[in-house]
Amino acid sequence: MERLHIAFFGPTNSGKSTLVNAIAGQQVSLVSAVPGTTTDPVRKPIEIPGLGPCVLIDTAGLDDTGILGAERHRLTHAVLDETDIAVVLLTSQKEGRQRQKTVDNASDIPDIGTLASQAGIPVIEYTRGESIESLIRRIQEVRPLEEEHYLTGGLVAEGDTVLLVMPQDSEAPKGRLILPQVQVIRELLDRRCNALCCTPQSLASAIAGLQARPALVITDSQVFGFVNAAIPGDWPLTSFSVLLAAAKGDTRVFVEGARAISRLTAGSRVLIAEACTHVPDTEDIGRVKIPALLRQRCGALTVDVSAGNDFPDDLTPYDLVIHCGACVAGRRVVRARTRKALLSGVPITNYGIALAFLQGILDRIVMPDSRNQKQSS
Repeated sequence: MERLHIAFFGPTNSGKSTLVNAIAGQQVSLVSAVPGTTTDPVRKPIEIPGLGPCVLIDTAGLDDTGILGAERHRLTHAVLDETDIAVVLLTSQKEGRQRQKTVDNASDIPDIGTLASQAGIPVIEYTRGESIESLIRRIQEVRPLEEEHYLTGGLVAEGDTVLLVMPQDSEAPKGRLILPQVQVIRELLDRRCNALCCTPQSLASAIAGLQARPALVITDSQVFGFVNAAIPGDWPLTSFSVLLAAAKGDTRVFVEGARAISRLTAGSRVLIAEACTHVPDTEDIGRVKIPALLRQRCGALTVDVSAGNDFPDDLTPYDLVIHCGACVAGRRVVRARTRKALLSGVPITNYGIALAFLQGILDRIVMPDSRNQKQSS
């Protein structure tokens, strides 16, 4: 289940941080009488009774006129790309009645509410004094209905054996599995499948121990070529990143974007877009391995990297965007970034699908259908 992202918008000192802290039952954001105390968006993952797993997002005041006001406005508006429900704080009932009269001011609260509504995001107007219980009930009433999504889509069924090939290199946390691996293993168990896990080094012995062909082989995209060469050609093959691409984005768009790699040259410019922030290591897939494969194929092209929420507003300088699997980002983030790329006329793909193309096996890879992700065992 993806976390419900609830963002709080309003003018400086309207009580956004106080409200977020009250809902969380702890100090998430610093509160003071000084205007502009909250400067950057503050995110708090939390479990809320009646709502389940959520992320509360506190934002800077929309009427901030300080020296960094314009940058704070940009960061606040960018939060809409990850927002499922927007809570707009009004300082009084009068402000609510006058809401439509102030839409011409680009820094006014109604602007964010209008933009949210246009993006299909439910908007709740909150006036100071309303109880937390009342606000939670209203959020429950407007929360988007989430269909059950399976990462493995219609690729497996109850009783199937699935072979998972999972490299444990320096990018894998010591003593832990990376999030997509955990998600897929848990899903396979929920679907009553038999998950057989191995590393590339133990793949041969895992294959030898199989009594029948597995229903699916799932691997890390960076070893696509190795695994493809090691298994029979009639075994269905995919990767964790490809499964995420189908669950959170549009595989048709990403496949078309991957094929755009064939048009890249030494003068091209590519953006590697990461949804999370991390300190890269020597084996980093996005910052080391994919750029190396691109340059090996296309020449000394330029590769830029954006991390976390630093996705560029202007994508027109780029010939291709290659997005990570977005294991820590929701569907709204991936689809918003995809939409920005397409509106800019820039092809976009994701790590797994790009690596399949670069290793010459894109047509070999099986993918769930992004258009029909609701499946049953």
